[in-house]
Amino acid sequence: MGSLKRKWGEEASSDSPQQKKKQQSGDGSLLVEEAVGCVHDVSYPEGYVPSTSSTELPKDCKPAKEFPFTLDPFQSEAINCLDNGQSVMVSAHTSAGKTVVALYAIAMSLRNNQRVIYTSPIKALSNQKYREFKQEFSDVGLMTGDVTIDPNASCLVMTTEIWRSMQYKGSEIVREVAWIVFDEVHYMRDRERGVVWEESIVMAPKNSRFVFLSATVPNAKEFADWVAKVHKQPCHIVYTDYRPTPLQHYIFPAGGDGLFLVVDEKGKFREDSFQKALNALVPTSESDRKKDNGKSKKGLLMGKVNEQSDIFKLVKMIIQRQYDPVIIFSFSKRECEFLAMQMARMDLNDDDEKGNIEIIFWSAMDMLSDDDKKLPQVSNMLPLLKRGIGVHHSGLLPILKEVIEILFQEGLIKCLFATETFSIGLNMPAKTVVFTNVRKFDGDKFRWISSGEYIQMSGRAGRRGIDARGICILMVDERMEPSTAKMMLKGNADSLNSAFHLSYNMLLNQLRCEDADPESMLRNSFYQFQADRAIPDLEKQVKALEEERDSMIIEEEDSLKNYYNLIQQYKSLKNDIRDIVYSPKYCLPYMKSGRPVCIKCIDDEKSPSFSIEDHATWGVLMDFHRVKSAIEDDASRRPEDASYALDILTRCAVSKDGLGKKQIKIVPLKEPGEPLVVSVPLSQVTSLSSARLNIPKDLLPLEARENALKKLSEFISRYANGMPLDPEEMNIQSNSYKKAVRRLEALENLFEKHEIAKSPLIEQKLKLLNRKEELTAKVRSIKKTMRSSTVLAFKDELKARKRVLRRLGYITSDDVVELKGKVACEISSADELTLTELMFSGVLKDVKAEEMVSLLSCFVWQERLQDAAKPREELELLFTQLQDTARRIAKAQLECKVQIDVESFVSSFRPDIMEAVYAWAKGSKFYEIMEITQVFEGSLIRAIRRLEEVLQQLILAAKSIGETELESKFEEAVSKIKRDIVFAASLYL
Repeated sequence: MGSLKRKWGEEASSDSPQQKKKQQSGDGSLLVEEAVGCVHDVSYPEGYVPSTSSTELPKDCKPAKEFPFTLDPFQSEAINCLDNGQSVMVSAHTSAGKTVVALYAIAMSLRNNQRVIYTSPIKALSNQKYREFKQEFSDVGLMTGDVTIDPNASCLVMTTEIWRSMQYKGSEIVREVAWIVFDEVHYMRDRERGVVWEESIVMAPKNSRFVFLSATVPNAKEFADWVAKVHKQPCHIVYTDYRPTPLQHYIFPAGGDGLFLVVDEKGKFREDSFQKALNALVPTSESDRKKDNGKSKKGLLMGKVNEQSDIFKLVKMIIQRQYDPVIIFSFSKRECEFLAMQMARMDLNDDDEKGNIEIIFWSAMDMLSDDDKKLPQVSNMLPLLKRGIGVHHSGLLPILKEVIEILFQEGLIKCLFATETFSIGLNMPAKTVVFTNVRKFDGDKFRWISSGEYIQMSGRAGRRGIDARGICILMVDERMEPSTAKMMLKGNADSLNSAFHLSYNMLLNQLRCEDADPESMLRNSFYQFQADRAIPDLEKQVKALEEERDSMIIEEEDSLKNYYNLIQQYKSLKNDIRDIVYSPKYCLPYMKSGRPVCIKCIDDEKSPSFSIEDHATWGVLMDFHRVKSAIEDDASRRPEDASYALDILTRCAVSKDGLGKKQIKIVPLKEPGEPLVVSVPLSQVTSLSSARLNIPKDLLPLEARENALKKLSEFISRYANGMPLDPEEMNIQSNSYKKAVRRLEALENLFEKHEIAKSPLIEQKLKLLNRKEELTAKVRSIKKTMRSSTVLAFKDELKARKRVLRRLGYITSDDVVELKGKVACEISSADELTLTELMFSGVLKDVKAEEMVSLLSCFVWQERLQDAAKPREELELLFTQLQDTARRIAKAQLECKVQIDVESFVSSFRPDIMEAVYAWAKGSKFYEIMEITQVFEGSLIRAIRRLEEVLQQLILAAKSIGETELESKFEEAVSKIKRDIVFAASLYL
């Protein structure tokens, strides 16, 4: 695949950003000189011969659109590509001005009487873009699923899902389209929805041209190569990592009073300032941590709502230094609201601004009923907004979110608390961005923010043409390594990797379309393209690993391998026995203060050991406690399945790392160290003594702790094995325990008799063998990846899914789509198989419309509620039928070799809002529903809107198979839920 690469130099122009510039900030400081540039690259399909003619627009040709400002180099380059009728991918930072390229593509299409499609990932962004484009060009329509305006317009703004659906249905619009703009195309890496972008791009008309707008991605060239290959046309890449407004990055340490500049405008990391910031950290007290209930790292944020909170001090400092407007990012909806309430005594607006806010607010709210105007979310928000403080998250009423966006754009909100979603798409920059946490919960664990996430959110800082620099502030409440901070603040953007996966809806639609087939979709997917691309690098890795492995010569290798395997078996059995004996079920009754406990040394876990004995030491048990999981529904777990930690008095070596952070390591009793009480996971326990020592309750004095450990040492010197508790006395009745003990005894005999056991340098030889085994395992793993890459991706899964469809009657043995399949083709916003089975079983026909929509709410509700209202008896019966259907379908998939966890699939249908949706369909007021549910208003509205989307798909499905009775029922259901505040029109329309 050919490639042309060109870098922009600096061009002289009186006001162009293409030259070196010196700007002064508001406080008179001189900003660094910076050459602004971009890289222009082109991907050609195989066999394509590029033209040698100029890529510049002829001077006598008038541009399709002229702009009232000098274009940046990347904008000019991209527009030249459009003028030459060739596709382009524009990769640039948030707020860099990518929309200029989209505007030009639309203007050019309208000038040439061509149809142009603009797609975006979210409805809110589509609404905003419709408003923006409508002001610029009159011939603009909108299609989002919620709203359709002028669907015959030459320029259509829509969500990517709508565009995918139009392509599958063979819409006339698809055949007419000349240009397709994919905004926020980096969304293609989204785990759930990313596949929609791949389908849409692969299926796009071959004579169409593309504009891809993306945040900075390091593999933009790879993406363009794929587009060029699939559509057999050149695809240009115009890439710039230039920020029109340079950024400064600061740390605000918990409990501190000042800011520490850690990355300057030049991108230089200031390690001395970073260490000063961490040294200024005031550790969060234990009592504050307990208030947090272990749900998230909010140490520096929680506490009394007063002027002493860190967030109040920081916002006050930002306002005093005129760093506003500021966006404060938080990773939870409730935390956003909690932090905003800490600003209760702060007033950032004058009387005129307050008056303007009130006028704008009530003008927007006038479309609501009097009852809805009294909703707590509405009435509580206005006083906050009047003081110049706002909140923005997905749990807000959509109309409230939009009015807050408008107020922020008008400069009437000086301080906005928002979740991560505010960083996507919406063009609303601020002078300052604050991160309230440097860690986030990703569904499994707390982790550091990735550099890609940081780049996306920090991109909101700095308003072009207004601010000389943008400011990013991280609130830090724990120590972090400089390498971690550098990776976060200066790391690369996330790569654009495929999130392609098969779905039954995709498969059925591919089989139904005459000019499509599933194998072709898989062959042309970005996933397959990336897998093919990776093979040469994988081959190099295999070669290097094999050379290292084969260079290792080990004496008596076969005998050593046998001995090595015995060690692994022995350790595995010991762990199995330990897991049974010291499981909470058996050992909790013996967790008494004063009991000697043998615990594994931490180093034993980190490096391989080839002794059959554990590296362990002794301590005295003081107390134990349950470790609460970060997962919200942890309370539902059984006590015997929970995790526990022990508070143990033992000998510890205390040191400090390079950052001054205290490091505590458990050491053997005879080694130097301090007597400390440390928390040890129950999984580290290797033995519990049957004895108990008389230990004083007050262990605060050092002398008391030393005396306690002296008693322990004397006990261990007298009883070397610590007089362990006899498992028989613990009443362990497990058969697996008895079997493991017998196998362990047999292995011990083999160890004693093994020929190599007394060989010299046995430990070193085993370490070498262990390394060789690791290399062999790596080679095996990489070769497996290569084998799966050389065959068609998902080939086995495709066969398995077809077996499921045949078994359930969706397709014939010749892959012809049957009635059930036609219904499932129409359902893309819910689980297509389960919903189709319910429809054909008569469940949806036999119930009232209100009960039906209540049941369908289980398909669209994804949040997990701890104390959701239990559905009434008749609804619970319906939910049981849904679960039975889902379990039957999951088992059928399992039998057909589709990888699926049956119980996880069944539990994905949640009854949490069945009562709320039933009440809404029965005509209850929205405020009445909010009194019976804990759900955020915006979350419920989003669910009901998605429910209406599912019903519209079911109407089409019923129509496609001539089921007029069901079609009427679905239409009746739509009429019952589509009303009032839930479907209030967008302010952008």
